[in-house]
Amino acid sequence: MSVNGERTAPLKPEEPRQGVAVVSRRPAAAETVSQRGALRYYVEAQSTGLGRYVLEQTLFFFLQGIPSLIGVGLRALAYRLILKSDGVPLVEDRVRLCQPANIRLGRRVYLDHSVYLHACPQGIFIGDETFVMHGSVLHVYNFRDLPKAGIWIGRKSYIGERCVIRGQGGVRIGDSVLLAPGVQVLAVNHLFDDPAQPVIQQGITTQGIVVEDGAWIGAGAILLDGVRVGAGAVVGAGAVVTRDVPSHTLAVGAPARIVRRLDANLDVEEMQGEILEAAYGEEELRRAVADSLRRKQ
Repeated sequence: MSVNGERTAPLKPEEPRQGVAVVSRRPAAAETVSQRGALRYYVEAQSTGLGRYVLEQTLFFFLQGIPSLIGVGLRALAYRLILKSDGVPLVEDRVRLCQPANIRLGRRVYLDHSVYLHACPQGIFIGDETFVMHGSVLHVYNFRDLPKAGIWIGRKSYIGERCVIRGQGGVRIGDSVLLAPGVQVLAVNHLFDDPAQPVIQQGITTQGIVVEDGAWIGAGAILLDGVRVGAGAVVGAGAVVTRDVPSHTLAVGAPARIVRRLDANLDVEEMQGEILEAAYGEEELRRAVADSLRRKQ
């Protein structure tokens, strides 16, 4: 991927890559709260230090809710005090930023209304001219000290409305990637091998997720931990991806399966039909089409 290109938020040289699963059996959030104390845990989740917390919350109190170009302009000036930006950050109202010192934005990055970014020490990096749309969540709160945690997004990508990206295992999204509304990218799994213990107390595993340049992830699709979606690949709406998707292929269904290679002679209507058939099943799709035709008569 070219996520670490010259004009994007840089990847760290020591950054671990996707690979062998990391297992953590450290306590869940509730136990961590009881060990550290609720107030300390809360402040550490929000900011990288008490002084920064006071500064950040003061700016949020006065500026976070101001709408329109006036609010965007004021935040563009003030938020450079609390996050790293290669240019003027374009931040709409009601955007929530936790640990903003660990957020790096490229030039002309746009964060739409009610976006939520929760960074960790390795941070969230968003490349030049990338849009993160209304209600999306990029979340990497890493109280378990997972070594690969972080979210890296390349240039000119588009994160659609209400997408969820969980980066405990590391999520790397390339240049010119399209995530349609409601996509979930979940780089974490829970352990459940001990039936005597609640799942929430058994720990987690992480491997990481990679989406390479030019891929399109359809609306409502889910990418599970450990997968790689190749360059120029298409994942159909509602698919559940549990294994790698090769470059320039179409994957549909739950679990997702490869149904064709993509080339210049692709029949788009035929491809859309394959996506619908995989999502609903052949017989159910025929019934839905017949019902639709009857209603039009």
